[in-house]
Amino acid sequence: MSAVAAEEQAKAERPEPLGLYVHVPFCASTCDFCAFYQVSPTAESVRCFVNRLSAEAALIGWDRPLSTVFWGGGTPGLLSPADLGRVAEVVHGIPGGASPGEWTVELAPSSVTRERLAVLRSAGVTRVSLGVQSFRPALLAALGRAHTRERVHRAYERVRAAGFASVNLDLMFALPGQTAAEWEADIDEAVALAPDHISTYCLTFEEDTALWVKLSQGRVRLDAENEARMYERTWERLGAAGYAQYEISNFARPGHACVHNLNTWRMGEWAGLGPSAASQMGGWRGANVADLPKWAERVGRGERMTEDRTALSAALLAEDALVFGLRMNAGVDLGPLRARSPEAPWARVEALIDRLAAEGLAARDGSQVRLEARGRLLADSVGSEVMVAFGQPAAPVAC
Repeated sequence: MSAVAAEEQAKAERPEPLGLYVHVPFCASTCDFCAFYQVSPTAESVRCFVNRLSAEAALIGWDRPLSTVFWGGGTPGLLSPADLGRVAEVVHGIPGGASPGEWTVELAPSSVTRERLAVLRSAGVTRVSLGVQSFRPALLAALGRAHTRERVHRAYERVRAAGFASVNLDLMFALPGQTAAEWEADIDEAVALAPDHISTYCLTFEEDTALWVKLSQGRVRLDAENEARMYERTWERLGAAGYAQYEISNFARPGHACVHNLNTWRMGEWAGLGPSAASQMGGWRGANVADLPKWAERVGRGERMTEDRTALSAALLAEDALVFGLRMNAGVDLGPLRARSPEAPWARVEALIDRLAAEGLAARDGSQVRLEARGRLLADSVGSEVMVAFGQPAAPVAC
């Protein structure tokens, strides 16, 4: 057998990636921009969460080892070291959970302590994502964030000292009142800390958030041209600093792209545990109810993934793989998508791609399609057009 054939056979025999997402719903306070499900922690609610998490994991038929684990929230760092250890034990009880290839935990700077970090490091966590958002005190206050610039630096130093393999910093731009100079200063301060990965998110106005209310009252305004300029300066500045953009909002040094997110964007499979957590596996996509007591009650009855439950057709997966894949700098290979879903409306998709290429928004190399820089600025609109081509209603365009 040739070396190429041997490699192809080995690739075919490798199990498909399987991710695990754990939603820890506890927050001390609600940030103005946040629309994720969250509750204030109490001793009883935390105990209920940890106990039911183990019960929910037992409901899943794990058919292959975990490749990645991601704890989000909420604020996982609000759990005590002992409770963090208990949640880790739930993960360890899942095939592959003792040593997944990547294990990320989101932490707010104000929740970072040496004791929590020691538990996470011992459990096998490899990657910490710090929710910095900004280093400017006025902007942090406007977002409703509880930490300070000094606390960010102290938290980062502790995370680095604990020896995690990879560290990400989350930043936000297009904030109310934020100037271009302030945003570039935030980028520079983040780069000076030398994290392995930087995520930069344009502020979005989600319904049922404090910022949405301010927008509806005219107290804040959208400025699409300013957002576009901030996007472009972000890409230029981080690229010059050695961070390769691999997705519209995500930049990494070599070897530090978030594998869990890549699996999600490529329409791989993952299981979600906890209230409001989404799952995509076994031919189905769905979410848990966004209510801690109701989630606990349903898990007690042996029920999960009961909200927005959808059977996954090959055409739906192809559509979503194209929508999310075009957000990645590498783009999408249409060949495998067409092979898996020959019944999808590829003639309409091809016509759309031809038009995007003619307008300078996309580039094509054989079956590989990617967005150009100007196309990435319009990725949400492009995604809506892809949905229309597949026969779906257009999604609302966000920042």
